[in-house]
Amino acid sequence: MTGDNNIGGLFRRRDFLRRGAHGIGTIALAEILAGEGRTADTAAEVNLFAPAPPHFAGKAKNVIFLFMEGAPSQLDLYDPKPELGKWHGRPLPGSMTKDMKLAFIKPTAAILASPRVFRQHGQGGVVLSDYLDALAPVADQMCVIRSMHTEAFNHQPADLLLLTGHMLAGRPTMGSWVLYGLGSESKNLPGFIVLITGALNMGQSVQWTSGFLPSKYQGVMFRRKGDPVLYLSNPPGVSREEQREDLSLLAELNRQSYSRSGDLEIASRIASYEMAFRMQASTPELLDLSREPAAMREMYGLENETTRAFGANCLLARRLVERGVRFVMVTHSSWDQHSNLNQDLKKNCDITAAPVAALIGDLKQRGLLDSTLIVWGGEFGRTPLGEFRRPEEAENAGRDHHANCFTMWLAGAGIRGGVTIGRTDDLGLSIVEDPVHVNDLQATILHCLGLDQWRLTYRHMGRDFRLTDVGGKIVKKALA
Repeated sequence: MTGDNNIGGLFRRRDFLRRGAHGIGTIALAEILAGEGRTADTAAEVNLFAPAPPHFAGKAKNVIFLFMEGAPSQLDLYDPKPELGKWHGRPLPGSMTKDMKLAFIKPTAAILASPRVFRQHGQGGVVLSDYLDALAPVADQMCVIRSMHTEAFNHQPADLLLLTGHMLAGRPTMGSWVLYGLGSESKNLPGFIVLITGALNMGQSVQWTSGFLPSKYQGVMFRRKGDPVLYLSNPPGVSREEQREDLSLLAELNRQSYSRSGDLEIASRIASYEMAFRMQASTPELLDLSREPAAMREMYGLENETTRAFGANCLLARRLVERGVRFVMVTHSSWDQHSNLNQDLKKNCDITAAPVAALIGDLKQRGLLDSTLIVWGGEFGRTPLGEFRRPEEAENAGRDHHANCFTMWLAGAGIRGGVTIGRTDDLGLSIVEDPVHVNDLQATILHCLGLDQWRLTYRHMGRDFRLTDVGGKIVKKALA
């Protein structure tokens, strides 16, 4: 045998596969891209961030998801239960609590009545507690769903179920699915951006992962101090011109790799480097909130120490959707009140309620609420049973996790404002009218964006996956 790979005019099979991989890969890539409505252009010509048409005409173009991680107490904010006063300090009969899934307390725990004062607001009569008086001016924009439910009663599985449609890690989050379905209208910013305040973010990056979707759909967390994205700035002594030359060389090397393999992750890498270069110029202006009028800064609470950080993120969320960012997740992660409920719940409401009202009012005044969907809520609710970690100090009581029923609300594009959907029983133990599963909420969000949950699929490991997994019904009562 000689060293020549051409034997009798024929390539060895291994050599053929090595030398012919580009052709075979290109054919396969063409078929994949054609199935996604694209053509197998070169990496330089494939616009990985281009807007894509919806399945049908949706009313929403953008989403701002106000994620209140840790589970706000619906019984103290949106769903009053006067009947709890009759049971306060006493346990319920075992027949009423035997099926409850509880994380820390036992079904024999005593009932904890809420001291909150509830009032109706707006023409629709939306009920809010005195801790949420700041939301009263926008009550007629809110569609309050009191009958949310989930299977998960611990934080991370519940976070995953709400944001990815499944309790196991590794699946794409809602923002990634939306970006995959619609692309982004922003050329200089990522299409999915995450902003965080609060003492503890329990889920971390699993809340904005792209999972098995291509990495270009990953959420990008913006920080409020230093570089908004780590390593976005050039190292000391490297000019913008030098950075441009380096990126051009890197892009050429990546294009050569892409031409050999047809791997979309390489094309995604090229686009990500180019996006980062453009962000170096666009983000300083974006994050400079001092350019906003003084009245606007005051409205969002930027002049108040309590509301400054969260208010800045709400204002930034408005600026992001103005610039075409498709999905913005604004997380405040301090709602896990197992103790000190009254004090800590008030603190969180003081931080968040006024900036949220400012955001909705600002979007409405600019005509952006007609195209922006607002979602507010946490991963589950809280029990009517009290949690007394220090029994001798009843004023420090809290509430345990409650998956059976909780409250979320929607506002903006495609949503009926000033309405309340669903009803729970007199003690807040279970749902008695219009149950809404977290997959139903996901289906409704996609519908508002013009995305059919059954058609928004991605083939992975031999089957088609969806955000709503195997369920999901549109909440028609919530639609305008």
